[in-house]
Amino acid sequence: MTSAKFVLYFFWLFLWKRAQTTSLKLVRQDSGFVSVKPGDELILHCFYDFDDSAWLFWYQQTLGEKPKLISSFYVFEKSGTISDGFKNRFSLESGNGSNNLTIFNLDILDSATYLCAIRDTYTLILTFAEGITVSVRGTDLNDQALVHQSVSGTIQPGGSVTLNCTVHTGTCDGEHSVYWFKDSGESHPGIIYTHGDKNNQCERKLDTQTHTCVYNLQMKNLTRSHAGTYYCAVASCGHILFGNGTNVDSQVRFSAHPTTNSEVDQDSDNVQYVALSVNLPNRSRRQKSDTKSECVYSRVKL
Repeated sequence: MTSAKFVLYFFWLFLWKRAQTTSLKLVRQDSGFVSVKPGDELILHCFYDFDDSAWLFWYQQTLGEKPKLISSFYVFEKSGTISDGFKNRFSLESGNGSNNLTIFNLDILDSATYLCAIRDTYTLILTFAEGITVSVRGTDLNDQALVHQSVSGTIQPGGSVTLNCTVHTGTCDGEHSVYWFKDSGESHPGIIYTHGDKNNQCERKLDTQTHTCVYNLQMKNLTRSHAGTYYCAVASCGHILFGNGTNVDSQVRFSAHPTTNSEVDQDSDNVQYVALSVNLPNRSRRQKSDTKSECVYSRVKL
């Protein structure tokens, strides 16, 4: 009986040690945020540098949904397999330390976060890499998220900031959800707040089918840990649309991504604005008069 206990003890010790070793062999992949156009081709890279028995996977996670398995690859095999539902436009190139996923003829429905993962065949522990968020934007001017103004300003630590996301839903009658992402550059973009469907935050335009919805994200007592890029994302009628994002740098300085097109169609109904208002700690009247105001917005077609 004692011998059986020792065998069981050493078995679990082996699994624990292997789990510790596996954690040091995390797969590495492209991370951050990438914007592409419909019809483009995109290669997502994933690397590994070990020869142990393990499986590698690619997952797709759209906003508000569970991850979907795209592909699987056993490191001792020559090739991997693509799951049903992804075979038409997805391909996998695996082996020699890489597990790269290619997406052909990108569609706006491909907007999602893509995660490469490893599962040790002994411990069955599934470990995810950082992940990359892909935004597929339209090629027409009205489909693009544009920044009309790009004024920057600074605030003192301890101040507060409110990010505003105003969504004009167009003629789509379906429910929509609004998400806020933060990308600090040190890890994959993560959802920091979800508004869900809030009809009481929306107003309907007279004689039209469009709605205007306003969502706020307020941050107080700002420190260097708030540095990063903040994105507003809208999920509506099967589409996911991202704002261009607002940068918050290590000096607690705020700026918006520059626009790539100077033209702005003011008559478009399908517009998304991302505005920024800044509240400073109490200061003297003279200091307040020296403060520069800021207005930032971007837009997309829903």
